[in-house]
Amino acid sequence: MHKPSPPLEGPDAFQDKIRIVLVETSHSGNIGAVARAMKNMGLANLWLVNPNSFPDEASYARAAGASDILDRAQVVPTLDKALEDCIVVMGTSARGRKIPWPVLPPPEAAEIAAEKSLSGPVALVFGRENHGLSNDELHLCHYHIHIPTNPDYSSLNLSMAVQIMCYELRMLFLRNLEDGKDSPYLKPMLAPGDAGWDVPPAKVGDVEGFFGHLEQTLHDVDFHRRDNPRQLMSRLRRLFQRAKLDQMEINILRGILSAVQKAAGVSGNSNSTKASTELTGQDNGHV
Repeated sequence: MHKPSPPLEGPDAFQDKIRIVLVETSHSGNIGAVARAMKNMGLANLWLVNPNSFPDEASYARAAGASDILDRAQVVPTLDKALEDCIVVMGTSARGRKIPWPVLPPPEAAEIAAEKSLSGPVALVFGRENHGLSNDELHLCHYHIHIPTNPDYSSLNLSMAVQIMCYELRMLFLRNLEDGKDSPYLKPMLAPGDAGWDVPPAKVGDVEGFFGHLEQTLHDVDFHRRDNPRQLMSRLRRLFQRAKLDQMEINILRGILSAVQKAAGVSGNSNSTKASTELTGQDNGHV
């Protein structure tokens, strides 16, 4: 019926302790999409309450590489059966009910779910595609989860709602890695010098060599007048300094400048041209 799935990533803390429960899902393709959303974020425990159709080709087709989540999904006739061994139940709900219930946004709901899962199974319950959970079903929940969507268009696809909660749990898991230290998975990579960048930052001397080469080239092609420089080089310096260049980028830019000088029929400053050739390793400036 389906191709084999790649394994889940390691021993994620929430794979089996937090249960995703779908109530009377109408479209089996949504079940597959939920399985995919779960596996993206490292969860694996899916329970289905009286689904309209499952298993079938549509659910496995939408699951893509998450068919193993569907293979081990628990199918039960009632919500009571899905929740009977859980210690905490959270159900997705809109605000504005006659009797207020404890309501949490997704980040806070994820924190409580993770904390309570240390003591026993925690269920996150999602209702039907067309009208969600009934009042009686919501009364089984200790907390309601409200996803603050655009009030003018608040309807979420089932898998989108599940993805939001699974994402919050994933972020919590990553933040808690390495005994509370910052997780390397969450550190930004924005510029040379950041972990994961492929080339070291350009050295000051090399950057200054580039600026000298740039000014010479602009002079060679009659774009820059040294006797009336105005603020051209200052503004270009600000531009390139803001870019936080790495060493390879300096090499590429100097190769381009050498190619411009060659195309313009000028030899350029001998020092700058020689330095560019040494940096790029190629006379034609290609890298």
